[in-house]
Amino acid sequence: MPEEKRQNPFRRIRMRYRGRFSQIQIYLGKLLRMFLYQSDWKVLPMSAMVAGLVGLVIRKRFFETMEGTLMSALAVTCLCLWNGCFNSIQVICRERDVIKREHRSGMHISSYIAAHMIYQAMLCMLQTGITLYVMRAVGVRYPTEGLVTRFFITEFSISLFLITFAADMMSLWISALSRTTTAAMTIMPVVLIVQLVFSGGMMSLPARAEPVTRVIISNYGLKLIATQANYNAQPLGSAWGTVERMKGNEIKTTLTMGRILDYLGDPENPQAEQIRSVKLTDDSSLLGAITVGTVVDTVNAGEDSEQLRAQTIPIDTTVGEVIGMLGEKEVREYVETKATESAQVSDYDYSKLNVAVYWLSLAFFALVFAGLSTITLEMIDRDRR
Repeated sequence: MPEEKRQNPFRRIRMRYRGRFSQIQIYLGKLLRMFLYQSDWKVLPMSAMVAGLVGLVIRKRFFETMEGTLMSALAVTCLCLWNGCFNSIQVICRERDVIKREHRSGMHISSYIAAHMIYQAMLCMLQTGITLYVMRAVGVRYPTEGLVTRFFITEFSISLFLITFAADMMSLWISALSRTTTAAMTIMPVVLIVQLVFSGGMMSLPARAEPVTRVIISNYGLKLIATQANYNAQPLGSAWGTVERMKGNEIKTTLTMGRILDYLGDPENPQAEQIRSVKLTDDSSLLGAITVGTVVDTVNAGEDSEQLRAQTIPIDTTVGEVIGMLGEKEVREYVETKATESAQVSDYDYSKLNVAVYWLSLAFFALVFAGLSTITLEMIDRDRR
């Protein structure tokens, strides 16, 4: 009888914690204690430091021009990836032996991963708040109105959290695959480089790389931030800067009158129509209002038009002089308008549908990687090392 009394309490303890939800609470408590007492909290000041560095770089570029916004979106996406990846890259592989032993004693892998998901989500929320605050403190100015919600800061917070959490769950899976912390930390830089290269923001990718970008977290994160920043509505600042640097370039060529008359006589050319509408005389003159178009049409209809069209006009000038003749303000508006139109990307359209699709894609990534982590750890008993 005394022997049974000594054994019964242990049986009751084992039965008490055999439920999946009970185990989630146990492992979540364990993770919180590790956060406090094993220095896992250090990821938060590291996030603040990196956010400050990124904010100092992008503060005068973000939300200002197309190229500045795209560069800033890539930088913020990489910041979120860095935070998420290093949150969980070692959390499983560093206690692999403990997991194996507890799994054989009745631990539910799904409960263990669920506890990590809750804990990592809390960590990602804290990092998102720190990132937004620090970038604001160093000079990044966010828009006021949002696209999906009333406030931009609200939906921007959701975006940063989802990017960070998706990267976190990807890193959790890598940690589940790795046998040692050394192996995990060796794989991590390769993963980050792949995320950077296939994000679509650092370099243009060939068409054959398109299938790869569909499974890259950074690609969706970049598109999401560029969409919320209203990339397509911003000017392409580098376009006029390029023209400015070309002002001293010489233009030496020879034009025929025929080419000039054909250009001015093209009814489908809007620039030619503007030139044709320029008045050479006003309505009060004896001949009435004469426009450039009137002169061009008269010359084309004249008997000597063929001889006139064959005449050549040597041109020796500079880009700056041509701009001065046409009007610098008008040329700048034209260049910036056309350059902006050519640089617009449909994936960055300022629409609620785009934002919703990218949010759901990132959430899907997080769930898939969490599922893969569970499946991987379910086979931990086969690990013979």
